[in-house]
Amino acid sequence: MYKRVLLKLSGESLGGSSAKGLDTATLAAYASEIAAAAKSGLQIAVVNGGGNIFRGLQGVGKGFDRVDGDKMGMLATVINSLALSMFIKEQGVEAEVFTATPMEPIANYYMRDKAVAVLERGGVVLVSGGTGNPFFTTDSGAALRALEIKADVLLKGTRVDGVYTADPEKDPTAAKYEELSFDTAISNNLKVMDQTAFALCREGNMPIIVFDMNQKGNLTKLVKGEKLGTLVHV
Repeated sequence: MYKRVLLKLSGESLGGSSAKGLDTATLAAYASEIAAAAKSGLQIAVVNGGGNIFRGLQGVGKGFDRVDGDKMGMLATVINSLALSMFIKEQGVEAEVFTATPMEPIANYYMRDKAVAVLERGGVVLVSGGTGNPFFTTDSGAALRALEIKADVLLKGTRVDGVYTADPEKDPTAAKYEELSFDTAISNNLKVMDQTAFALCREGNMPIIVFDMNQKGNLTKLVKGEKLGTLVHV
């Protein structure tokens, strides 16, 4: 169904049940699914969050300056991408880490054409460091990279099976959306992605599918065309 996708994963998801640090079982499970998708012919780029290690906004009021805190969060995403890339390589698939700001020899400095070249030869691209600027989330970074590489869809992997009217982990009456528009997501202030990311995708006509990445096989089902999660579109 898709030729090229961008997969957004939260940092907390890489921490497993504790949502902190790096959980090797979770990394292995995600890498297996991503590698299988790449082997099937899908071109897949990945953007990781960094909340399992450090989130800049949470540091405000605890002695951390927002700008420097966001820089620390960007570095956390690099750690996550390096970790996930190692597990993908163990599956026999090339995985190249790119960073939004120069960080050689730790990783490649992101240039769209170089990233696309990796995708076109069957490798997985992991773009870290957010947008390279403070005050932007990794959701916004994912939206930006999806548009730049001309992905067919942005896949937002979460711990729940879609977008709800409220947080289903806190509100048992929350109802799931099968589909919704960007305008609805923005006007209702739905928290599954930030408003800047929604606005970028709306303007670039980049559909988003929010789905449960922790359910084994879901990524494969999605790329084969099975309807899962919630579709957000223009």
